[in-house]
Amino acid sequence: MLALAPTRLIAILRGVKPEEAAAIACALVEVGFGAIEVPLNSPDPFRSIEIIARAIDGSALVGAGTVLLPGAVEAAANAGAGLIVAPNADPGVIECALKLGLGVLPGVATPTEAFAALGLGATGLKLFPAEAMPPEVVRAWRSVLPKNALLFPVGGVTPERIAPYRLAGADGFGIGGALYRPGTTTGEVAAIAKSFVAAWGATPDVR
Repeated sequence: MLALAPTRLIAILRGVKPEEAAAIACALVEVGFGAIEVPLNSPDPFRSIEIIARAIDGSALVGAGTVLLPGAVEAAANAGAGLIVAPNADPGVIECALKLGLGVLPGVATPTEAFAALGLGATGLKLFPAEAMPPEVVRAWRSVLPKNALLFPVGGVTPERIAPYRLAGADGFGIGGALYRPGTTTGEVAAIAKSFVAAWGATPDVR
């Protein structure tokens, strides 16, 4: 089980810069996000991961996103990441993450990919892009996947979409552009984050 508390909300800070990483991450943790992810196509991502890990000091899980190669998994782990997130389900990335004791959420878009990733030992599944996978798809997947499989829709998630997805069986969410884009201030991120946490808290946990 992936330990995300107090909510299973993952903030995706694509484009974040090291000099703003600590303040934004601390604001997100204070509001109630359970994980902070820095995609590796951000400026100096490993430095940002290191800064965030030190700043929040275990208050939330720190992740690396858009991880495409096993070598990047090792670099992320060395920087302090405890979670590896990918847009695809590369066996080498999954194997490396598990070998290092990290959680890993590979990206999947079909049941075939989902079962293959779970067979490799994936901690959970990043349903990507969620815009193409509405709650009805999550409900259908939930009827055939193992009951303990963790499903995280990512892509186009807004506060209004939290409830329909959770009621369909989603376990958590990765939230990117609706929460943070380059240039978004710490105060703006905190205000937006509160709306996501409120939406999470307003929905019963059917799982």
